[in-house]
Amino acid sequence: MPLLFKSLLFTVFTHHLEHIVLRNTFMKQIIINQEINPHVDQWEAEGTFPAHKIFKILGSAGFLGVSKPVEYGGMGLDFSYSVAVAEELGNIRCGGIPMAIGVQSDMATPALARFGSAELKKEFLLPSIMGDKVACLGVSEVGAGSDVSSIMTKAVREGDELVINGGKMWTTTGTQADWMCLLANTSDGPPHRNKSLICLPLNLPGVHIARKIDKIGMWSSDTAEVVFDDVRVPCKNIIGQEGMGFTYQMLQFQEERLWAVANILTKMDNIIQDTIEYTRQRKIFKQPVLYHQSVHFRLAELQTEVELLRSLLHCATALYIKGNDVTKLASMAKLKGGRLAREVGDSCLQYWGGMGFTSDVLVSRFYRDSRLMSIGGGADEVMLGIICKYMDMLPK
Repeated sequence: MPLLFKSLLFTVFTHHLEHIVLRNTFMKQIIINQEINPHVDQWEAEGTFPAHKIFKILGSAGFLGVSKPVEYGGMGLDFSYSVAVAEELGNIRCGGIPMAIGVQSDMATPALARFGSAELKKEFLLPSIMGDKVACLGVSEVGAGSDVSSIMTKAVREGDELVINGGKMWTTTGTQADWMCLLANTSDGPPHRNKSLICLPLNLPGVHIARKIDKIGMWSSDTAEVVFDDVRVPCKNIIGQEGMGFTYQMLQFQEERLWAVANILTKMDNIIQDTIEYTRQRKIFKQPVLYHQSVHFRLAELQTEVELLRSLLHCATALYIKGNDVTKLASMAKLKGGRLAREVGDSCLQYWGGMGFTSDVLVSRFYRDSRLMSIGGGADEVMLGIICKYMDMLPK
């Protein structure tokens, strides 16, 4: 057995028991089953959830900074524990709330934790980990979604300040957030070297929530268009080195994509299990739907695909915490996760018949919510481009 593979197995299995304890803490503290799931239907109908309240509960329990530094309120554990939390959050009965939590813990804050100054970490990271501030990520724009290099938002230096103009689209928790991890152009140089990540308080003059965006899914997560009109922030709010923002954001994407895969795996497990239970009860042609070979064979095939994806996720995670570049594996996992979620949602909804076309069952919510997996955080086509690049077969 290769030494690397032995090392990976050791990493996965020695952490496994601790992961179980961490995930069971969620259940023991009844955070999901008492504080979130009983209210999901209401929040879905209202198109938002009380982010400050929920994040404070999660922050007080330590789940918003599992892999963040202890000196800023985190647990100081490796990223595999964040993956375990993401898997457990998949038991929330919608996609919007886990996504918002993931933005807070593993999408808007990794670069700040890794490269930010002590002053920035104290002002923005610490209260985000404790659940006292809600964070959002400002990358995508109207004309620049998956093509991050083409963003137009500018932050022009004037003395000790940056003057920001532009706007961001599809900002998760944007109507409630206290601050944004903003990607903006800070010079006129090459597109991969002219950007910086900036900690931007959203209560400053010139910050406008232009609208709350109506979406086909993820209803309980508010999504905003945010506009900046001569917004001024201190230059010291730049995370790490000026001009390194594109690189920092690409690194953040590794954790974001692995987190998203972990979260949707549990959701797929639950949808398949719910469908097994329903088709065991629902009858057609005088026997349970589940007894038809085409149905139980298909569910078995889907569960097999889920387990294969889980193995890829855990392998990529083990490599990542050992300091390896897992961009290719993370991109593969996200690509497969989005496409498999669509397969699971479509196949399982079909077996629910007319009930699957209503809003009364979880499978229909999953069908709507999971469609975002192939778009957000880098579209499928971008993932394929990254994979091709790492396989050294992109046309020069």
